[in-house]
Amino acid sequence: MQRSQIAAQLYTVRQHLKTPQDIAASLQKVREIGYEAVQVSGMGPIEEADLVAICADLGLTICATHEPSFTVLDDPQAVVDRLTKLNCRFTAYPYPRDIDFSDMTSVDTLVQKLDAAGKVLADAGQVLTYHNHAHELYRLPSGQTLLEYIYANTDPRHLQVELDLHWVQRGGGNPESWIRRYAGRQPLMHLKDFKVDPTGAPDFAEIGQGNLEWDRILPAATEAGVEWFIVEQDSTPGDPFASLAQSFAYLQAHCQ
Repeated sequence: MQRSQIAAQLYTVRQHLKTPQDIAASLQKVREIGYEAVQVSGMGPIEEADLVAICADLGLTICATHEPSFTVLDDPQAVVDRLTKLNCRFTAYPYPRDIDFSDMTSVDTLVQKLDAAGKVLADAGQVLTYHNHAHELYRLPSGQTLLEYIYANTDPRHLQVELDLHWVQRGGGNPESWIRRYAGRQPLMHLKDFKVDPTGAPDFAEIGQGNLEWDRILPAATEAGVEWFIVEQDSTPGDPFASLAQSFAYLQAHCQ
């Protein structure tokens, strides 16, 4: 992992991204921390050209986005058009909204739509990935998890992997094993740590402040061909920019 591959998922600071002025100020803070790339998500309305200009002025690469679930499935050309405006190649299907994972007909419809949408992006030179949460690690009667089923039944040319390591752990998976399982198919990775409170309740944590084995995870991810190591923290104990800074400092110390 190189320092230039570390990105900030802007969803982490979503409460500070309501207006174009907020967005500009927040991106400057992210850049001052040391991040050289961002994943666009969770922000209020702003013209793509204005966002591109702000990032260019700050020396920030827009490495990826998250697009609305329904848009990805039902209007993938709109995703292509937005990514083109952002000079961005990667996006992710962020959440299986309105998908009933207990109903295989619903699951198969999702799989078919993901593959079809991914082909539209691939034909435009772009890449659709899938962002998991814990419930995709539900194990089917066949023995496969839902996440394995999704990847097994989509063309790797049309759907690639954005593993979220916290949610893999929360779902009972081993992050390193999952990374190695999809070597060569995962350009994006969400880095967030996993901790428990004194009662055993799970929570999010800054990188290096939880229980994930980063000394094993980071080399495995590099070997697997991950292009962007994207820091995300769904909730923080205080200032989210301080949490992004703490995670960046930890990762920077582990760069090659």
